Amino acid sequence: MARKRLIIEMGMGVDQHGQEPTVAAARAVRNAIAHNALPGVWEVAGLSDPNQMIVEVKVAVPYPEQVREEEVLAVLPFGRKTLIVESGGMIVQGRAIPELNDKNDDMLIAVAAVTVLVDSQ
Repeated sequence: MARKRLIIEMGMGVDQHGQEPTVAAARAVRNAIAHNALPGVWEVAGLSDPNQMIVEVKVAVPYPEQVREEEVLAVLPFGRKTLIVESGGMIVQGRAIPELNDKNDDMLIAVAAVTVLVDSQ
């Protein structure tokens, strides 16, 4: 069976306080899917269940080895999900606020691409 792409959605997420790459990555994925509806999954691709979609997520973020995969993928409500995390994004100097559990002045920025695919005959 061949896979066909229906849509590629892009997003950006920031963790301003806490220096958590998982938070930045999850926000980037949420941003990518925030304003989308996918009627083509049913009307064009003919799927009967949204979990038949294949959802491939690629995130670039500082400290990729610290990303908790299950938390990032939990942002997606449906689909057979996979995640690739790579080094990237950006670190920008902000302002540490101890009451917000900051470890330093870093703000972490992540970018994400979410691709929805379907199996076709």
